[in-house]
Amino acid sequence: MEDVLETYSLPYDPLRPVVCLDETNRQLLEERHIPAVPGSPERIDYEYRRCGVADLFVAFEPLAAKRVVKVTERRTAIDFAQFLKELTDVHYAHAEKIVLVMDNLNIHGIASLYKAFEPEEARRIAEKVEIHHTPIHASWLNMAEIEIGVLSRQCLAESMNSIEMMRRKVSAWQCRRNAACSTVNWHFTSADARIKLKKLYPLISSS
Repeated sequence: MEDVLETYSLPYDPLRPVVCLDETNRQLLEERHIPAVPGSPERIDYEYRRCGVADLFVAFEPLAAKRVVKVTERRTAIDFAQFLKELTDVHYAHAEKIVLVMDNLNIHGIASLYKAFEPEEARRIAEKVEIHHTPIHASWLNMAEIEIGVLSRQCLAESMNSIEMMRRKVSAWQCRRNAACSTVNWHFTSADARIKLKKLYPLISSS
């Protein structure tokens, strides 16, 4: 926990950006319209037709008020590795190293790169990231989770029937939020944790 909190306290450095990463998924649904009866308007059947599931990888850099969202058909180690490659080679190509904050999901590790790429390429990408994991059962420490909450309320609440539609709407949301420089102002520090979460720390005998 303190490792993540100390990472959040680092000053802004475009060459070592602190980026939080998390995922979510949404059911793709299509509204079913009931044909109109003569003299009555068309009605909507709220028993939606399921059209599959879309997964969303969210990378959020609080100090730059920047987020990158990628909509995929799956959430596998290979999908995660390809997203990391996109971050290192496209969105943060200028950075010497991306300081990543993530939870402990089994695909959130360097090993995923070796499942997707040849060893030389996997190592090249691995050397551009520095991973800091949140503790188990403490995903609230990941600011990307907060950003996903905003995404869910502002964009994903409406039904979407295809992954293409979701990509268009999520891309538009991302552009608007980046243009507005919206971010999360994090204030919780290690000093705060030692007071407010004192019960989580081991007791040290003075004898």
